Amino acid sequence: MSASSQSSFMFGLRTGAANSLCFLDEQTVVYPGGSSCVCHNFVHRRQRFISASEKSQDIRALALSPSRRYLAVSERAEKASITVFDLHHEQGRKRKPLTAGDMLVQEFLCMAFSPDSKYLIGQTGGPEWMLIFWYWEKNRVLATVKTTTSNNPVTQVSFNPHNNVQLCVTGTGVLKLFRYSEGALKQSSAAKMDSVNFLCHAWTSEQRVIAGTDTGRLLVSECGDLRKEIRMTSAAVEGHADRQVEVKRIKEAFTNEGLAFSRITAILPYSKGFICSTGPGTVCLFEKTQEDSYRMSREILVNSNPCSDVLTPADCQEIDTMSVSPAEETLAISTNQGQLYSISLSSVLTNREGNHHFEFLSQPFHSNSITGLSICVRKPLVATCSLDRSVRIWNYETKELELYKTFHGEAYSVALHPTGLFILVGFSDKLQLMNLVIDDIRSFKEFTLRGCRECAFSFGGHMFAAVDGNLIHIYSFTTLEKILSLKGHNGKVQCIEWSLDDSRLVSCGTDGAVYEWNTHTGQRQSEYIKSCNYTGVAFSSDSKTIMAVGTDFTLKEIQDCQILRELPADEVAHTTLAVSHSGHVVFTGTSGGTIRAIKYPLPIQREWLVHHAHRGPVTKMKITYDDQFLLTVSEDGCLLISKIVDKEGRSLKSNIQVVHTEEILVTKADLDEKIMQAKMEKSELENQQSSAETAMKHSEELKDLEVSYTATLTAEHEKYQDLLQKHERMQEDYKKQLKLAEESRTQDLEELTKMYEIKLQEKTQLMAQCQEEAEQKICEFEQLIKRAEEAEEKKIQAIQIKFEKKLHSEKETNTDLKGKTGIMMQKLYSLKRQIDDQCEDINKLKQEQQSLLGLIRSLEGDNEDLKRQISGHEKSSQDKDNTISDLKKKIQDLEKLKFLLEFLLSDLQKKVEPQQDDIKEKRAKIDQLEKELVEMDRSSSQLKLTVSDLGLKLRTKDKELHKEMQKVKDQETLLKRLQSDLHMCVGLIQEPKKLKDSIQMIYARYARYSDHVSSEVSADDIQNAFCRHCDQREKTINSLKMKLAKSSEGHEKVYVKIMKENATLITEINELRKELRSVRSQLKDYKSQLLLLKTRTRPSSEDRPKDGPAHEDGR
Repeated sequence: MSASSQSSFMFGLRTGAANSLCFLDEQTVVYPGGSSCVCHNFVHRRQRFISASEKSQDIRALALSPSRRYLAVSERAEKASITVFDLHHEQGRKRKPLTAGDMLVQEFLCMAFSPDSKYLIGQTGGPEWMLIFWYWEKNRVLATVKTTTSNNPVTQVSFNPHNNVQLCVTGTGVLKLFRYSEGALKQSSAAKMDSVNFLCHAWTSEQRVIAGTDTGRLLVSECGDLRKEIRMTSAAVEGHADRQVEVKRIKEAFTNEGLAFSRITAILPYSKGFICSTGPGTVCLFEKTQEDSYRMSREILVNSNPCSDVLTPADCQEIDTMSVSPAEETLAISTNQGQLYSISLSSVLTNREGNHHFEFLSQPFHSNSITGLSICVRKPLVATCSLDRSVRIWNYETKELELYKTFHGEAYSVALHPTGLFILVGFSDKLQLMNLVIDDIRSFKEFTLRGCRECAFSFGGHMFAAVDGNLIHIYSFTTLEKILSLKGHNGKVQCIEWSLDDSRLVSCGTDGAVYEWNTHTGQRQSEYIKSCNYTGVAFSSDSKTIMAVGTDFTLKEIQDCQILRELPADEVAHTTLAVSHSGHVVFTGTSGGTIRAIKYPLPIQREWLVHHAHRGPVTKMKITYDDQFLLTVSEDGCLLISKIVDKEGRSLKSNIQVVHTEEILVTKADLDEKIMQAKMEKSELENQQSSAETAMKHSEELKDLEVSYTATLTAEHEKYQDLLQKHERMQEDYKKQLKLAEESRTQDLEELTKMYEIKLQEKTQLMAQCQEEAEQKICEFEQLIKRAEEAEEKKIQAIQIKFEKKLHSEKETNTDLKGKTGIMMQKLYSLKRQIDDQCEDINKLKQEQQSLLGLIRSLEGDNEDLKRQISGHEKSSQDKDNTISDLKKKIQDLEKLKFLLEFLLSDLQKKVEPQQDDIKEKRAKIDQLEKELVEMDRSSSQLKLTVSDLGLKLRTKDKELHKEMQKVKDQETLLKRLQSDLHMCVGLIQEPKKLKDSIQMIYARYARYSDHVSSEVSADDIQNAFCRHCDQREKTINSLKMKLAKSSEGHEKVYVKIMKENATLITEINELRKELRSVRSQLKDYKSQLLLLKTRTRPSSEDRPKDGPAHEDGR
């Protein structure tokens, strides 16, 4: 019976696709998941899958028509194509794929439908960067145009929602408008913004486009020209959602810098304005107030993870795509971490106050590669773990996430207990056994296994196995103690699986070995080794054979250390496998993300059914115990639940009836809380009932009490004011007391600090003395050790000499005995010859036979005596040889012990030497740093000297200038006098004699200054020179001040660096000292053990020589 798998439900979102989230109706969204597009009804929890083509490598972009009937999917391949699906058809009927014609294009980065859904545009990637305009219903290319170059990539294209033939293209330095006319796309306008990186845009009116940049700027383009920038005010009061947005006009040559906001990655228009992602995890709603202005009315945030032990806020998630439902009731977003969120847009618009937060659209998905997968018998649960450091428990029947928790480290493996109440999780530094409580995953036992990549519970649940590199440890679940350690693999173990009766366990690894273990004895029952990397292994349904897959592209069936059957594969490698419990089908996952259904027994040829499930390699797969569902996970972070069906599409009939239980673990504290909550609810109900009856009574009593308490309140108010005055007086008194107490405390603190500083100095001195004494004792101890070693060596040499002498004597006695035996043998031979001669004589002389018979008998008796003597000598020589060999063995053992101890001593010396070298190096570094400090001090002192010299020069120049100025003043007074004298002469023009006398007098008075005046420079020149000189001096002084400041900063940095290095060196020296002490203590222990061994060997060596002479006497 052939069977296959059909996609039923997927938990996960494929990131990296443009426009990755679209609303089909109020309850259904479409998004890429795995290798297909998922139409997800989040109300009824149903999914429909639109599969991509077989040659597709990845989904790059989605586009939904404005009528919400057609979905365009861009697929990356050797020749890229766009497939349009009719969503009104149940299976999403395909239309003929759209291509770029004769151009070899690998991908279409973004797409868009026209407002009437007749036309479609697609932007290709580099190096062509062509914009293609299709009449897609007839699969006809109407026009193409090159939009940009490889240096300025395009990020989004769109149609004008009010015009079928007007397009907008944005990207890095690109904001262009195109119009389709006369069979070609013509550029109507382009803003000059080469330095601006536009990430997204949206049409808000017939002529207006709002574009977002990577620097957080919102730019408004009208008719292709940049007219405005929408700036968001940074200040906002908490609890109020209103933040004003001011709109200012900007010119085409825009030079202003963007605000310090995060990237604007998505803009979406809606009826009241537009929605914009203003940063990681934040979305803002902008409402149109006037013709040319917008106001930010709401801010919506993504909630942080409540089930996390680690501070990983969801604010760090960047929003990729936003989508609004057709009736604008729901806003949904997708993030770069593969999560889907939603919020009721109508409730946000009605509720103006308070913070608004997104909630998960369905369930939180994994955001990284899934590494572990496990199921249990008693519950419809599946556990997954991922490199995003989370562990999640899913229910494959209700399609819900039961539990999830985020941890500090990455999770590599997971295993559910058959009862579904416990879970094993392997982290990088440990293996944790945890309880699945009603609302949490709580650890109660940790095992020190580093990087546990595989773990599995037995089918009975009484044991579990965990992998530690190339070892497999088996633990008892009842005692939580290790039972067995299975050793045999030379490489890392990749996969393990228990047999149905838990008596055997199969494992495979990177060393190319597949081993079958006996879990009672820990011995290998069978093995199969080949030079490939095995990634998956499983028992057959009857546990008689083993199925294995690896990097050799084949599926093997192994029995009794031999290949029973082998199914060759194509160029895609198998990564994992699962065998159905009925035994009719084997499922394998591949590195290309496909699932293959293969008949069992395995066919001879390549016969299988392919299911395109994931976009990355399939990491794990499991089949439920009733053979109804196939669960697969992949490196794309998606968990796929597939139905196992026969040829006719019906689910398989299973002989196994699985009864799912509903019990859960609850801690006592949680149970008490639940009981308390129930009691509280009951009491609240009772209180509500009683309060309605008592409300009437209390209303009447209240009226009476209000009248009586008004008088008392006035009296109490007067008392309260008196008490306030007393309270203020008390406060003033307490303030004075506090000041006095603080002063006394500061004095006490100073005294205590002085006292403890004195004590610290004393302790440091004591420490130094103790260290010196310890060093002296260590030297003495080393000398004692040397003496003891020399004495021991002498004793060992003496013992060796004694035993060598004994050996020599024994050898001599042996040689003597061998000589005697040779002589006796010669005698024997001679006697035999004599007997032969006598026999001949007897034959000749029969008469003398009777007389010689007695002699022969006596000679034979002598012969027997001689033989007995020879055998006795041989036995004694053998005993001596045995004793000599025993002594040799003991001497060898003693030599080995000595060599071991010498090796340990040398190791310890080697460990100590590098540490001493490190100390020397660090001391050298300290010396170098001190030298640098000294040099810096010298340079600073030199700089100070230069500054002082320049100051002195300045003062001298100032004095010279003062003198020059005084001379100028004198010259000016002389000039004034000369002018007055000349004026007097002018009055004597009529009288020549008086004029002559006055001129002679002027000459006599001012002629002496003539030489001096001629040498002097005019006052203006002097003043200019003085100003230039002052400017130059000020510049030199400023430069010197700058140098001084820089040098002082450098000094401070160097000083801080030296202080930090000193601190680190001191800590390292202290650690090295601690290590030295520990090493010395180990040395003492080893030496004491050596002495004990030597004392034990001495009595045995002394007893042996005593036994030697006694043995000789006995001989």
